[in-house]
Amino acid sequence: MSIQAITRSLAELVEAHEALVNNSREKTAVLKEGSAEKLQTVLVKERQIIQAVENAEANRQKATAAWTAEHAPHLENATITDILELAEEDRQQELADVTAALTNKITELKQQEQLNRSLIDQSMQFVQLSLQTLQPSIQNLNYGKQKQEGTSSSRSLFDSRA
Repeated sequence: MSIQAITRSLAELVEAHEALVNNSREKTAVLKEGSAEKLQTVLVKERQIIQAVENAEANRQKATAAWTAEHAPHLENATITDILELAEEDRQQELADVTAALTNKITELKQQEQLNRSLIDQSMQFVQLSLQTLQPSIQNLNYGKQKQEGTSSSRSLFDSRA
């Protein structure tokens, strides 16, 4: 197995993560819009993209394991840094570039998902506040003894002397 196979698998991961970033931006717009139906569609699309990411990651792991077995059998769990150190000089830059691109996409995705998380948290706070204002509190219910203000006479309404 060659470095090119690892580079191709990393490039697939970059493309899949780019699709996730675009989907996350679409999710942000849908969250701002407040459409539950559109959000459901975006989430289905996101699950499909995540499946593609998982497949690309499995391919990367296979390519990395095959290259490591062939070129560096002494390494048990080789990282990209290990492979970069052992790779041919003409392939090192290409591998480093695609690794940096993947790292940038993952960072961008993380930031976008943090924004989405904040929007969801704000929506949940709004829903909770709305529910609290619509539900009566226990003290406001009309059950139980009520205090009468201003009529504190000890005299009964029924005059028993008559």
